[in-house]
Formats: sequence, structure tokens, C-alpha cells
Amino acid sequence: MMLSAVMEDYVKTIYHLQTETDDRVRTSEIADRLEVTPPTVTSMVEKLAERGLLDREKYGGVELTPEGQRVALEVIRHHRLLEAYLTEHLDYPWSEVHEEADRLEHHISEDFERRMAATLTDPNVDPHGDPIPSVDLEPPAARSSTTLADCEVGTRVVIQRVSDRDPDVLEYLADRDIEPGMAVEIEEVAPFGMYTVRTDGGESVALPQQIALRIWIDDSE
Repeated sequence: MMLSAVMEDYVKTIYHLQTETDDRVRTSEIADRLEVTPPTVTSMVEKLAERGLLDREKYGGVELTPEGQRVALEVIRHHRLLEAYLTEHLDYPWSEVHEEADRLEHHISEDFERRMAATLTDPNVDPHGDPIPSVDLEPPAARSSTTLADCEVGTRVVIQRVSDRDPDVLEYLADRDIEPGMAVEIEEVAPFGMYTVRTDGGESVALPQQIALRIWIDDSE
């Protein structure tokens, strides 16, 4: 099934919104996420429904069909493999690969995807800690929903993943050498919402609450 890059972006966005809400997705949510007008979303939703990629209910939102989910997972797999490849083999900073992968994800062949995955030895996660769908396009297992902002002083945690939606957040973390896989201890939580963490290297790093909310952690350590 040949789809335009715009169509693939819509399907991917709907998939992400579904996983965040575990419910049908309203057209207003799609419009907000893609920064387009509601009439534009309505028009595209109709096209995707006609192609069998989503189920649409009047006033009830939309939901991807199994075929739509496979399309979304394939685009996401391309995107996250590209992020890993750009970081590991082309020396891109992990905080700068998201937008580059957004541009490339629609234009690589399945052969290129296989070669890239083999070169990377089939990684499970991308540089931001997000799971990479398998080659069989099975939905990834659910990740932790606990954020750094949920932690109390004295808690030691491992950063599992960070949101890749805001370049400013990624730049802030990269400038302070905070990244997925790193263990930190919550040193202080200020009344005005500033979280101070101490790294294993002994460095204290201050993180505003809006950034702490975009860092998901594994507290099993």
C-alpha cells in the first residue's frame, strides 16, 4: 500500500495518541499534536478510513485498524532505527537525531532497514530509550509510566527514557550530560518545582519540573 509521507505521519501520530490515552482519539487531539486545523484532520481521516487504516465514529473519535497499526509500527521502527544509526555510526548527538529521523523515515527501503538493523545488531531501544518495534511489527511492551517528578528525596532510580517531542528538553538534558540508562539519586525537591539529582559521578544537576515530567524512570534498582 503506497502512502504519502503525510498519511504516514497521521497514522503514526494516531498510534502514539492511542498508546498515551488507551482510548479512541479525537480529531482535536490529532490537530493539536500535528499543529494543523480540525478541517484538515477531518479530510485526512476520511482518506485513511477509505483505505482501511482506521475506524471512524461520528463524534466518537478514531481508532487504527490492525492494518493501520502495522503501518504505524513500521514507520516507528524506521524512525527509531534511524535515530540509533545516526547516533552510533554518524556521530550525531542523541539529542539531535529526532528531527533528522522524521525526515528520513518515509524514504528508506525495507532492504535498507534490514541492513541498518543488522549493523546495529537489532537494538531494542532508540537513543531516547523508546522501544523499537520488532521486525515482525509486534507492538512493544508497555514502558514505565513513572516519571522523575513522581520520586521522593533519597530515591535512587535509573532513567529509562525521555520525551523526544521537545528539542529544548533534549538540549537541556544533553548540555547537562543527563541521558537514558543513567542512574541518579533525588537529592532535593524545591517547593517551586525544581528537582536536583546527583549522578554516580557525584555531580548535582537541577531539573525544572516540566523537564522532570518528561523523564520516565526505572526504580527497580
